[in-house]
Amino acid sequence: MPVKIRLQRHGRKGYAYYHIVAADSRAPRDGKFIERVGSYNPNTNPATIDLNFDRALYWVQTGAQPTDTVRTILSDEGVYMKKHLLGGVKKNAFDEAEAEKRFEKWLNDKQSKLTSQKSKLAEEDRSTAKARIAAEKEANKAKEAAIAKKKAEALEALVAESKAELEAAQEAAGETPAAE
Repeated sequence: MPVKIRLQRHGRKGYAYYHIVAADSRAPRDGKFIERVGSYNPNTNPATIDLNFDRALYWVQTGAQPTDTVRTILSDEGVYMKKHLLGGVKKNAFDEAEAEKRFEKWLNDKQSKLTSQKSKLAEEDRSTAKARIAAEKEANKAKEAAIAKKKAEALEALVAESKAELEAAQEAAGETPAAE
């Protein structure tokens, strides 16, 4: 029975997340599986991957064939790096302690890159938020100026209208403002 490591779709339409499973290659995508190895959520930035590293390494070493997407995920998480190093130990190229040291170095480098990427994304989010707030403040100032101008015009029109009414009332009373 050939075993595949593949994604099993879950979630709602437009917001899918996946379980990483080891399954018989003849089973349907969302059907029966042998073991759940992890989960993958592409909806976050960067994508969230929760992987049982030891079980994934076991399945890869026993010959399970991952799909292209799962191969990329396993490679990014270091499963294939660990398999490669353990192959070097089997061939007596170096000992297990050296393999573990190399894997830890690789893992630390990857973590530092991921941390810098997350901080860069957070900084971009902060800068775009500041830009949005500044643009909103400018728009509010422009609206306030337009409202103030409109109120001033309405006040001037009201003053002119009241002057005209006053003059009309004075003329009706027989008084002229120039005679006084």
